[in-house]
Amino acid sequence: MSYRPLASLGRCVPLLRAGLIAGIILAAVAYPIVAAAGIGAKVGAEFSEHKADLLRTTLPAETSYVYAADGKTLLTMFYEEYRQYTKLDDIAPSMQQAMVAAEDSRFYQHRGVDPKGVLRAFVANSQSGGVSQGASTITMQYVRMALRDSATTPQEVQEATAQTSIRKVREMRLALDVEKQMSKEDILERYLNSAYFGHRAYGIYAAAQIFFSKKPKDLTPVESATLAGLVKSPSEYDPVTSDQQEAIGRRNYVLERMGQLGYLSPEAAARASTEPLRIDQSDPRNDCASIPQRHNSLGFACDYLKNWWSAQPAFGENRLERIDKLRRGGYRIVLSIDPRIQEAAEKNIDAKGSTGSPFAHGVVVAEPGTGRVKAMAVNRTYSLDTSENGPTSNPEADPKVKANFPNTVAPLLGGGNLPGYQAGSTFKMFPMLAALDSGMPLSTAFDAPHRYRSEVYDGWAPSNASGAMTGRQTMWSGFGKSVNTYFVWLEEKVGADRAVRLAEQLGLRWRTDVDKAQASPEKVKKWGAFTLGVSDATPLELANAYAAIAADGRYCEAIPVLSITNRDGTPATYRTPAGLEREVAKPRCRQVVDAGAARAATDAARCPTGDRPARGSCGGWSTADSVRGTVGRPVAGKTGTTDSTRAAWFVGYTPELAAASFIADPDNPFNAVGDGQSQKPIDAVAKTLRDALKGQPTRQFTPPPDRMVG
Repeated sequence: MSYRPLASLGRCVPLLRAGLIAGIILAAVAYPIVAAAGIGAKVGAEFSEHKADLLRTTLPAETSYVYAADGKTLLTMFYEEYRQYTKLDDIAPSMQQAMVAAEDSRFYQHRGVDPKGVLRAFVANSQSGGVSQGASTITMQYVRMALRDSATTPQEVQEATAQTSIRKVREMRLALDVEKQMSKEDILERYLNSAYFGHRAYGIYAAAQIFFSKKPKDLTPVESATLAGLVKSPSEYDPVTSDQQEAIGRRNYVLERMGQLGYLSPEAAARASTEPLRIDQSDPRNDCASIPQRHNSLGFACDYLKNWWSAQPAFGENRLERIDKLRRGGYRIVLSIDPRIQEAAEKNIDAKGSTGSPFAHGVVVAEPGTGRVKAMAVNRTYSLDTSENGPTSNPEADPKVKANFPNTVAPLLGGGNLPGYQAGSTFKMFPMLAALDSGMPLSTAFDAPHRYRSEVYDGWAPSNASGAMTGRQTMWSGFGKSVNTYFVWLEEKVGADRAVRLAEQLGLRWRTDVDKAQASPEKVKKWGAFTLGVSDATPLELANAYAAIAADGRYCEAIPVLSITNRDGTPATYRTPAGLEREVAKPRCRQVVDAGAARAATDAARCPTGDRPARGSCGGWSTADSVRGTVGRPVAGKTGTTDSTRAAWFVGYTPELAAASFIADPDNPFNAVGDGQSQKPIDAVAKTLRDALKGQPTRQFTPPPDRMVG
């Protein structure tokens, strides 16, 4: 009998150990009883079946797409992982074959786990002293990716990706169960849509787009082999930033395997391996800052969309969950911005703020009866790059702080966390509407002095802007001339608290500490200056509040979308507190004030614009008498200026549209725009309404009922 030298026997020990371990793992996978005695003890059959069913129904994260109102013009996308799910029939056969050749040549022969591959990998890895081969089949890889993508906690992510024997056994067990529930074609389709190819390309659609600027169905065998070769190590074989020889070598290996498996003839495989590596790279846009330059102004509407989305309970329990849903949910979102109205708004704002002026001039247009935002334009460029911006105009800020012009992503028009700008006499609408809704008629008269001392508001004594406003006023003339003392008196009669709460019902929110304190239950009844517009508001809020008046007192929440559809093409929905299922993109409206009161407010609001009310007299002059002639149809509205004309406003509306325009310095509210610029918001609204409604039939306002006239 002969014996092997001890050293030779020692070299066999790793191989014996490798085979033993492989056998144990295979036994653990195939036989649950054996698994209970060893490494598979933690992988229960019940857990496996449940997870396999979950993986069968769970789809990977997908990119959300944002379109213009035509539903065709792609503006931008939102994603953490750039991916668009693609059916197997829409993926080139060569791509399917290349992936099998590269990752799992026995894919169509095994049942989820390849015993030969497991043994081969353990032997090879033991001989090399490291990990030179993997034993994962395409099914096992899909299980790993699906577990990661369906994870809801960091612990689940860790368990799905940890380099442990337990994880490997779990994958094998789940792979066997998945193959009982899904066909090979379904598994390959899911795998191709889950695999990572590098350059933020998740799934074959993204890979085909990013590396070759084409659809998956149009990939050639050479391109397919290139992409399939990336999955093993996206960074090592990256054909864009790494040594292309590595990528070519890996591609040629895949082509060779395709030839060996009969997917290509040996001649075709050899010929393909001589081709140069041709990359046609594209960089998919992501988020609002990547909207094409020709649609740059829509960056502000896109930003409003994100802020609106993050406040919708339909998409999650909190802001982070909702934004994650936007970036992973595969939604198709169509904005409500009307291209024609947007163009009109952009044309009619002062362009100086986009070059050298600190004053922001913007317009927001809302649709009465729906709350849909039809235009958002401001004289700024939507951009994250503020390197060329000058220093801020705020003297209290650090000199290194940049101004918000010409580039900014700040939500200057509303919909974000900025408080807005003091809105001046545009707020007179709220006590007037509250008074009308309480039953006081338009003819309610008061001998308004130049200065009025209020006993209700502890001796506060505001005055009018002009001595010409002194005298007997009604709601028509008081609103048309913007008589401060009349409206302080009117607010006393109806109650400041009622005016403030009505403004809240119409969508206004208090964001500064001062405004919150004044609107508190303890102080609101003494907030006399509310009627003079000392509170901050945004153009979005005021456009939508006045839109409710145009809609006969029916307030609709501001909304930036026409439609939102899920990845399966169904409308995105939410459940109301009453248990009703509603579409997220549908208008959400409620009657806030009596329709007759709203019509009466509109009749008075025709006075500031130079229009003629249906039932009363404007008193001979108004603050914006050019508007009616510019718009060329019935129009209502209100001017607003603050102390020293630090900000100037105009809010106007027709039965079809409501628009709010402002001019102010967002960096420094004490930087007065001056009287010379107060006409700009008036002209911007009038011209925008004119251009937006050009060619449309003229609609009339409904006159107020007799009970509201007096």
